[in-house]
Amino acid sequence: MIRVLIADDQELVRDGFRLILQLEPDMEVVGEAGDGPEAVRRTRELEPDVVLMDIRMPELDGIEATRQLVRAGVASRILMLTTFDLNEYVYEAMKAGASGFLLKDVPRDQLVSGVRLVARGEALLAPAITGRLIEEFVRRPPPGSGVPPGLEELSGRELEVLRLVAYGLSNAEIASKLVVSEATVKTHVGHVLQKLRLRDRVQAVIAAYESGFVEPGSA
Repeated sequence: MIRVLIADDQELVRDGFRLILQLEPDMEVVGEAGDGPEAVRRTRELEPDVVLMDIRMPELDGIEATRQLVRAGVASRILMLTTFDLNEYVYEAMKAGASGFLLKDVPRDQLVSGVRLVARGEALLAPAITGRLIEEFVRRPPPGSGVPPGLEELSGRELEVLRLVAYGLSNAEIASKLVVSEATVKTHVGHVLQKLRLRDRVQAVIAAYESGFVEPGSA
């Protein structure tokens, strides 16, 4: 059972998401929060598998709430929700440690599948979102570090997997490209995250571009 907490300052939005998710046989809404501080407190108390976190909330926005939860080592995966399709929110949400990003008007089936994906420990990195991240890096000054710390520990195949993850490919797409099984790719991704001390593949994408290991347009 996937345990979900809904954090949004609008009661009608929370009601709508709760009705959608509770219709799914493998999901349970265990709590709600109406502002950032309550989202942090309730997440730490209830330890849900997934938090649907609105970006714009009173007192403490969703990005800072996410940052605090990640810093505290909370295991819950955070799926950001907003009505604002803006690059700055995408970038900051991913930097804060969110595992995915969805607009509030996303179709019901995409919301449900997104929750399941994030609950499995994967990241919701649609090509459009990856594209916005890349565009953000294009506008920023050239990175200075060159490579993420720990990159020298990666094998040749792990470096290849990291590069493909940075291009926004899913495990299935990487498996097809490298002619290996999805399980093998998942193992490689796990090793990359462990060696680079990263939370998930979202952080891997950010590290790859920020360090200059992968350059925008090099795909």
